Amino acid sequence: MLRAHRFFAAVYDRMMSPLERRALAAHRARLLAELPGQVLDIGSGTGANLPFYRSAERVVASEPDPAMRRRLAARAAGARVPVVVSDAHAEALPFDAHSFDTVVFTLVLCTVDSPDRALGEARRVLRPGGRLAVLEHVRSPGSLGRWQRRLTPVWTRVAAGCHLDRDTRSAVERAGFRLEHVEQFRPFPRMVPVRDWLHATAVADG
Repeated sequence: MLRAHRFFAAVYDRMMSPLERRALAAHRARLLAELPGQVLDIGSGTGANLPFYRSAERVVASEPDPAMRRRLAARAAGARVPVVVSDAHAEALPFDAHSFDTVVFTLVLCTVDSPDRALGEARRVLRPGGRLAVLEHVRSPGSLGRWQRRLTPVWTRVAAGCHLDRDTRSAVERAGFRLEHVEQFRPFPRMVPVRDWLHATAVADG
């Protein structure tokens, strides 16, 4: 059974609220509001994405951490669209191939054991022509990226497995997705170690 990060789940929303107000909420809104059909939200955490879905027919919100999932379930009850909460792991999704119109990753590819496996599973469950929607912090260039690599072994222990140095754009392309829209931005002050962010949509061809 996956370890429950009880303390991290308890403080996560409060810890993230300044970052959400400064930038992330606006990016979530633009990324998620118009997504149609069947949507799989992988690694939903405490459910920060749920208020931003407006057009989805149904959202399956997967979260394997039981402490996070309890908070997710409570938030799902107030969502504007139908939400089903699942305990699915990103690297081994229990869904049939071609089941979803969109797969969403927000602040989760930094925590999974294998981004390549998670993105491969996302591609498997997407219908041909389905879309991937991504909002993730990514490895920074230059000296900051080198510092992120050095800090990551400690950071993963205090931040529920989060890696500071993931090259998520390359992983998306490696999984066979064709990038449609890409924004790379730096919304936060220097003291925040997750400086560089990726907001992207991509298509699963074939």
